[in-house]
Amino acid sequence: MPLVSLRAKLNTLLAVMHASGALDEQFKQLRAMEEDGSAPPGFVADAVTLFIRDADRILTDLAGLMKQRVVDVDKADALVRQLKGSCISIGAKKLGVSCTYFRRFYKEKPKGCLFVLTLLRNEFYDVRNKFQTMMHLEQQIEAYSPK
Repeated sequence: MPLVSLRAKLNTLLAVMHASGALDEQFKQLRAMEEDGSAPPGFVADAVTLFIRDADRILTDLAGLMKQRVVDVDKADALVRQLKGSCISIGAKKLGVSCTYFRRFYKEKPKGCLFVLTLLRNEFYDVRNKFQTMMHLEQQIEAYSPK
């Protein structure tokens, strides 16, 4: 019975993430590739782990850049574009939209960017926590599944 309950929790989590706009069809396609065997087992978990690591690094670099007296606009733009590309690759729709808002705001009002960066980071933390919960549930499901 724990297996049924764990699968239900995972399905609910993913449904909520899709319904809230946190994830888009790209993430569904990644999962489908793993499920139909066109991608190796653990493909999604590996992709999510890389996404989390890269996004965290990018946001840390961006925060350091924004604290400088004179901000390198091109470097900031490149970092945000890199983060948005990662979001598109994994299907993290809401975070990708936040990247677009950050870029717009930065171009119009660079002084207030630390506040907008905080919002961007919070969006990342939310999706990261949900991804980590998803991976934990998948590990539990794997542990309970018949071999």
